[in-house]
Amino acid sequence: MDLEMASRRYRRFAEFEARGSSSCYESWAWGIASDPQLLSLIDRLPEQKRQPNLVFAAARFLGVGEVLFPEFKDWVVRHWDALAQVVMTRTTQTNEVGRAAAFLPVLAQLTGPLALIEVGASAGLCLYPDLFSYRYDDRAVLHPVGGTSGVTLRCVTTGEPPIPIRLPEVVWRAGVDLNPLDVNDADQMRWLECLVWPGQPQRLQRLRAAVAVARSRPVSVVSGDLNATVAELVAAAPDGATVVVFHSAVLAYLSVDERIRFEQTVRALPCHWLSNEGCGVIESVAEQLPVPAGDTPGRFVVALDGTPLGYAGAHGQSLEWIGHRAMCAPHQAWISD
Repeated sequence: MDLEMASRRYRRFAEFEARGSSSCYESWAWGIASDPQLLSLIDRLPEQKRQPNLVFAAARFLGVGEVLFPEFKDWVVRHWDALAQVVMTRTTQTNEVGRAAAFLPVLAQLTGPLALIEVGASAGLCLYPDLFSYRYDDRAVLHPVGGTSGVTLRCVTTGEPPIPIRLPEVVWRAGVDLNPLDVNDADQMRWLECLVWPGQPQRLQRLRAAVAVARSRPVSVVSGDLNATVAELVAAAPDGATVVVFHSAVLAYLSVDERIRFEQTVRALPCHWLSNEGCGVIESVAEQLPVPAGDTPGRFVVALDGTPLGYAGAHGQSLEWIGHRAMCAPHQAWISD
């Protein structure tokens, strides 16, 4: 058993992810990090199933409330078998539509109309960036064509990202996921709600609003491996549309070899590649960052065709632009100052 490794994982989550975002999760993570009994239980899980947000969501799915750590520990010990079963049968398919605010400044500069393909799409909620409303800093709100949206995404910016004056036109959308979630399945949507951290009612509200959007505009999210499916989806996109393959917080769940394979595959396809991953997840992107990936814990990097453009908050709540770029054709990088 390597309890120290598990302890470091939960300390890191508490310090760099939960702090300032969820006091409940921060308290639970700090508590577990110094509790040998809970660390020993967690160590029984496969390595890829030990992440704090999965364990915590599973506990909440089974009914634990926003309780203090001693009560949380007692509940986990008493319900460990049931908790472990949920952890083993569920995944962290957090469908965080707030991340669309980090994508929008890039999408809006591409020549439209757009055909969007999301890999690791979960329930496909991020496939509707043209149907959300946005507020960047104190600027006026951007609305979809035809009126306001029930989903308003707020984002604080630095570095002068190219905020558009209108939303892009999307004419086709599709996704792929190992286990697509159905927006009309109440149990699956309850799991998505449990993936929203305690103390973040605004995230829960916009998740429910995004589900309503998706129910009104059904989209195809096929079941499959992204490496095996992405080329087929690109080929299915309509002629005359600019195809964009995008993903957010997905590649970290792949092995290094699978990530490299995906990058090689998508670079060879007639499409743009838009990514939003942890700073060290895509090695070729990390090598271009102005600050070493290890010095930016808890942040994501937005990149187009492998060129980093900005740092984003994990839930799209912030965007720090790292350089003015000019758009080129697919498979060409943006030109940096």
